Amino acid sequence: MADWRDNLPAVRGKLVRDAELAPFTWFRVGGKAELLFLPADHNDLADFLKSLPESVPLTVLGVGSNVIVRDGGIEGVVIRLMGKAFAYMGLDEDGHVVADAGVLDSMVAKFAAKSGLAGLEFYAGIPGTIGGALTMNAGCYGRETRDVLVRAWGYTRQGEMRILSNRDFGYTYRHSEVPEGSIIWVQATFRGTPDDPAVIQARIDEITSRREQTQPIREKTGGSTFKNPPGHSSWKLVDEAGWRGKLYGGAKFSELHTNFMINTGDATAADLEGLGEAVRADVKEKLGVQLDWEIKRIGRPA
Repeated sequence: MADWRDNLPAVRGKLVRDAELAPFTWFRVGGKAELLFLPADHNDLADFLKSLPESVPLTVLGVGSNVIVRDGGIEGVVIRLMGKAFAYMGLDEDGHVVADAGVLDSMVAKFAAKSGLAGLEFYAGIPGTIGGALTMNAGCYGRETRDVLVRAWGYTRQGEMRILSNRDFGYTYRHSEVPEGSIIWVQATFRGTPDDPAVIQARIDEITSRREQTQPIREKTGGSTFKNPPGHSSWKLVDEAGWRGKLYGGAKFSELHTNFMINTGDATAADLEGLGEAVRADVKEKLGVQLDWEIKRIGRPA
């Protein structure tokens, strides 16, 4: 049978067939992408999207800090925005912070601090990129993306530019009304408030220190596994159900923070997802509370 990958548009970036995705995720698990596209720049991304057949599935992957790629890999094209072309940060004429989708959230926090703009310190505690933050209204320590976002722009599946204001996202807790995958985010603008850079940096240092002391950030992990149900903390529910440090294949919930799953060394994606589902069922049965995934599970089972 003809392979759809034999008739792809010419690009200036890289196209990699059967690309291993595990190295691109914090869990270090998962299968292959049928095709991995690393665009050379914004225009390369737009041109590729305009030429890609609608029938080919499309997935965007950031730094893989909040995702489980299933063992069977991902069908179609996986796009990863990386390199200098997607790492711009600066200030616009209104004094707002502008950052590309490929920039780490923590770098935006640091840049805002150096620029004397407060309000974005919480990004120092989020292990992801701006593209992911836009998609899921990322937040921590009482602040969320919707509190600081002015606007963002990106390309539709057809390569057409779209600019959305904060209101257009329809943000709620860890959710946006913009259908996931309908827009590949390229850049966002954030509002801060003037403050002493040293004072802002001190708050960032406090967040960083707190995170290092309370989260297993040096393990093969993926950030918060479950959203906090109304009136509850997910880590407390996981702990009360007896899953602190309990092995499930090669996976477990961290003894340090029981809303963080860990690949102990030889876990599969199925181990991690199976652990999460087992805990969800157990918490529901024992405590009567529904846990919803915050980590994205994408791709096909083995």
